Amino acid sequence: MDTLLRSSDDATGARGSGAPPSRLRIAGMDCASCGAKIETAIRRLPGVENVSVSVPARTVTVAHAGTVSRAALCVVVTSLGYAVSDAGAASSPLDAQGADPAGRAVSSGEIPWWRSGRGLLALACGAALAVAYVVGRVLPASGSYVFLAALAVGLVPVARRAVAAARFGTPFSIETLMTVAAIGAAIIGAAEEAATVVFLFLVGELLEGVAAGRARASINALSRLVPRTALLETDGRLEEVPANALKVGATVLVRPGDRIPADGVVTDGEGAVDEAPVTGESVPKPKARGDKVFAGTINGDGALRIRATATAQDNTIARVVRLVEEAQAAKAPTERIIDRFARHYTPGIVAVAAAVAVLPPLLFGASWAEWVYRGLAVLLVGCPCALVISTPAAIAAGLSVGARRGLLIKGGAPLENLGRVTVAAFDKTGTLTEGRPQVTDVVPLDRSEREVLSLAAALETGSAHPLAKAILATAAEAGVPIPLAAGARSVGGQGVTGRVGGVELFLGSPRATAERVPLTPELEARAAALNAEGKTVAVLLANGTAAGLLALRDEVRPDAHAGIDALAAAGVRAVMVTGDNQRTANAVAGALGIEARAELLPEDKQGIVRQLQGAGEIVAKVGDGINDAPALAAADVGIAMGGGTDVALETADAAVLHGRVRDVARMVVLSRRTMRNIRQNIALAMGLKAVFLVTTVVGLTGLWPAILADTGATVLVTANALRLLNARI
Repeated sequence: MDTLLRSSDDATGARGSGAPPSRLRIAGMDCASCGAKIETAIRRLPGVENVSVSVPARTVTVAHAGTVSRAALCVVVTSLGYAVSDAGAASSPLDAQGADPAGRAVSSGEIPWWRSGRGLLALACGAALAVAYVVGRVLPASGSYVFLAALAVGLVPVARRAVAAARFGTPFSIETLMTVAAIGAAIIGAAEEAATVVFLFLVGELLEGVAAGRARASINALSRLVPRTALLETDGRLEEVPANALKVGATVLVRPGDRIPADGVVTDGEGAVDEAPVTGESVPKPKARGDKVFAGTINGDGALRIRATATAQDNTIARVVRLVEEAQAAKAPTERIIDRFARHYTPGIVAVAAAVAVLPPLLFGASWAEWVYRGLAVLLVGCPCALVISTPAAIAAGLSVGARRGLLIKGGAPLENLGRVTVAAFDKTGTLTEGRPQVTDVVPLDRSEREVLSLAAALETGSAHPLAKAILATAAEAGVPIPLAAGARSVGGQGVTGRVGGVELFLGSPRATAERVPLTPELEARAAALNAEGKTVAVLLANGTAAGLLALRDEVRPDAHAGIDALAAAGVRAVMVTGDNQRTANAVAGALGIEARAELLPEDKQGIVRQLQGAGEIVAKVGDGINDAPALAAADVGIAMGGGTDVALETADAAVLHGRVRDVARMVVLSRRTMRNIRQNIALAMGLKAVFLVTTVVGLTGLWPAILADTGATVLVTANALRLLNARI
């Protein structure tokens, strides 16, 4: 999982051949059109090789040849009406404290809307408009002048942004459309309407920012889980220090009830840790010496000493936040289509508005004032804000809600593709099963079950073999005594031998045991029956006589059956592709009711994925091992289980942080809900525009309804996308 999170830094595509990429956080960048303007402007700078914009994260990552300074980037961004704050990225050459070119420090956190630049401008414009209405009532003769003054309060900043955007390569921005419409309305004597329209436009922008802030807050709230301070232990003394100052290798004391301040390993103490803030697991996990813990989780009982294994900038929560921010920068196919459409749509609307304003008076002698007014209204109705934000708002919300539930998806394209999956191809070991053998049966013969387990554990004490660990764990759970074995040694390829209390012992496979002493037909039949269930059988000999059998198997995950059923309910067929033997694969697949394809090499797994795709299936490959990497890369969507290898996690498009099979179905459901939300948003945006374009052209609606339609559509689309943040999956 760490590798997945680290490799996400490379997901933005903003990598150049020269200096390390610069990463800036942009205050006030709340919609896709804002991001497009900034991206276009920065790309025009000499030396810039690539630009990646994440509107939800308010970040811009710039790859350049080393000739582009931070100051030059700041000048471009601030010229467009935005402020630059610290990005907090290690790869960025930004200062630790962000500042705009004028030297004013800018906080990278969220501030109340009434203290933001957009909030203050909207309030000032609203106050000026209210004063204008009062003065207009008291002094009717001065009405047009005071409304022009009120118009100037809101329009001048908007017009400056429009000019800057045009100068940096975006002539058809929303600010340009608004400026042209407002100035045109003032020229034809509709100053009161023009001032009101500008005020409503500013309110709409403000609401966009508030809504976008909610989406960001849902992820940034994770960062606040990490405590501010930690109890650092140095030379036997405890000192309270800032948690973000902890270094790798530092030892901290975590008292019962405290949040753990850093990712680390328990060096002393035992206790139950509530990992729900990070993994969503409702049951606290017992922790003891050698166990890993995550920053932000809660120590329930028992003091723990923890050795930090990551700094605050690279702990689990920080990496999850960074992954989601950068995943949001990867555009989904639907979003790219809409972006291309919007580039042609906006100039088209300008042409239509010009035609509405000019053609009727020229061709039919109609009133210039009336048709110019209608043309200006068409210009406002046609603003593409709601359409452009319809997809990224939903994608950002979907990625955010997934991350909060431990479903890490590397961008909009995988999120989109997950909902189209028809077949899920699962690895067995570590994916459908726990990935470690467990003792399933202890069959006593001429000794008791506890004696068989006790003697087998005595032989396996000190061994690192997975089967030995399973036997020792079962003995510990059963509370049986584990005596010391004399002369215990491994017999290559056969088993282990030794003495306990003068009894000569041997523990090995039935075949190796049969080479030492003959096995009875009943014993052979029992061992064969256990083998048929996909279990590994070990026979314990005591003084040359079979004392008992132990059967071990890598057991199915507790939620695997429910996960497969959930996929079936979603219309997704599950198959198993594994390198294990056919007998074991059949036993596991039979328990889950799915098809098994076994004894496969890595290239065989990839071939099966290609075969399914050739039959028209959309394939999700779920796995955790190195041998899964080729198939993960070949699949339409590769999903890595949380405890998997680095190669699998790097290759995958998504990861299940908890390692639960049920979460694969949750990813599919989340994708489908997100896509449904996107379709609703597009229909809402285009439907409102179509209705108001017709009513505006025929003269039923004017400037006020036009701007209300545009602002209202944007707010509705954003609010609809934010519904995903509360989705239950």
